[in-house]
Amino acid sequence: MHLTQIPHGTTMMPAQTAIAGIDHSDMRVRLKYISEDVDRHGNVRCYLRLPGRPKVRLRSMPGTPEFFTEYQEAIALGDTAKPRPSREIKRGTFRHLCVQYFKSGEYSVLDDSTKKWQRRALEKICETHGDNLVSHMQARHVRMLRDELRETPAAANQRLKSLRALFNWANEADETTVNPTLGVKRIKYASDGHHTWTDAEIAQYQERHPVGTKARLAFDLLRYIAFRREDVVRIGPEHIHSGRVQYRQAKNEHRNPVDLDIPLHPDLEASITATKTGSKTFLLTEFGKAFTPNGFGNKFKDWCRQADLPHCSAHGIRKATATALAEHGATAHEIMAVTGHTTLEEAERYTRAASKRRMADAAMTKLPPQPAHDLSHRRNERDNPKKKRKDIRRRGGGWRSLGESNPCFSLERAAS
Repeated sequence: MHLTQIPHGTTMMPAQTAIAGIDHSDMRVRLKYISEDVDRHGNVRCYLRLPGRPKVRLRSMPGTPEFFTEYQEAIALGDTAKPRPSREIKRGTFRHLCVQYFKSGEYSVLDDSTKKWQRRALEKICETHGDNLVSHMQARHVRMLRDELRETPAAANQRLKSLRALFNWANEADETTVNPTLGVKRIKYASDGHHTWTDAEIAQYQERHPVGTKARLAFDLLRYIAFRREDVVRIGPEHIHSGRVQYRQAKNEHRNPVDLDIPLHPDLEASITATKTGSKTFLLTEFGKAFTPNGFGNKFKDWCRQADLPHCSAHGIRKATATALAEHGATAHEIMAVTGHTTLEEAERYTRAASKRRMADAAMTKLPPQPAHDLSHRRNERDNPKKKRKDIRRRGGGWRSLGESNPCFSLERAAS
């Protein structure tokens, strides 16, 4: 009998029933309820997933009689097992409030990335506090939830931010009358965020990835349009018009859209021309599809490692562009026109740093160099100790007698 192992998809098994006059050597039967995944070592794992039942691991080699026997036993066991009861979500609990929020129009208009981190943060809280009543929730409980992640302050503040979004919506939608997030402060911590690329690091990356490569085009898109990674995966030929880049940023595009209209930099134009690009997006994966933001971030990190820059990231190029604009005299509003920042606070961070550097350069030019002095006479004294002692005695220096040093202390008293 011919047995075949199917590495992915529904497992196929040899036919077990013999029919006269028919060769069963290549006949196979498709097994229902089989799912497969691959572990980090590349091994295929098979599971039986019956509706409403816990999944069961099938450990025998797919395609063997042992596997079919184990499959039949798992099917029989599943038929006798009681289905898992569905978890009832009671109104007024934290879990119920989260479910209502995820169904709301307020949540539906959020960017996909915002939806993901908010849902992830709130569902993590539901794992341990989902059945607690919202009406009993106080500010001290919010601080407790925040402080559970104190070791990672950014994650702690993100959890607090998701709770604020939840209760701001709940108060507006009359789902609850309490807002325990009021008065709860973010955790303060010192962080410069993503590393800002230096000129030397930029040159090192460009040397490793020359013009015409996908890695270089990705860098140039980040560099000359100051893109975020969710933007660089979406831009394509349709966004270039009459030598200008006209693009709506992905961040807050459904709530507070920001439209960019900036000149196409000559270096970016040359990079696009020299690189094989897609018809919809400039950057494509190895399979000819557009990158996802996370997929691009991982790929760009690989390109950075190839250039021996493991500490650099895609967002650091955006910061490097804003820094370069500020150091060459761009105003805060000019930087905002390129980067798409909506508040002066963020843009002025770069202009303040650049102004401080220019003022320091100007200030140091006002500090004259110290004139050189002839210290040869001091060197002569150091080399001639006898002359030095004679000069000290002549000036009245050196040790005086006991009586001279303290007139109140007479020589006769000292002798007695």
